Amino acid sequence: MSGPRRPRPEMPAAPGPDVPVYVISVAAELTGLHPQTLRTYDRLGLVSPGRTGGGGRRYSWRDIEMLREIADLSATGIGLEGVRRILDLELQVAALQHRVSELEQDLAVADEALRRARQPGPSGPNLPAVRTTTTQSGSVTVWRRRR
Repeated sequence: MSGPRRPRPEMPAAPGPDVPVYVISVAAELTGLHPQTLRTYDRLGLVSPGRTGGGGRRYSWRDIEMLREIADLSATGIGLEGVRRILDLELQVAALQHRVSELEQDLAVADEALRRARQPGPSGPNLPAVRTTTTQSGSVTVWRRRR
């Protein structure tokens, strides 16, 4: 018969993808690249690992993924300057996609507000009449509500 069970220590949570925890030797092993290649990519600004107090490089999981992408692009014959340009364009595309998503959300909110405003209330709709035809005659009609 054994004694009472001791509580097991909790496992620490896995670090997030942006937390720099991998030393250069581990990053090199995970990417299949030589540590000197990683130093060159850092020097060229293709990847920017975190630094320890002593100046040692620490790579995040996102850095590891970036290094793999750089290696894949280089393996297809693209030079490092071309790789840099591709990575910059990919970042721009991601930022633009994020902005489009924000604008689509804003538009949906505005559409809903307009729909609600058009619903008749006790004294009619909250907005002046909005022309829904697609023909444009160039004339302007001013509507004034009687009070």
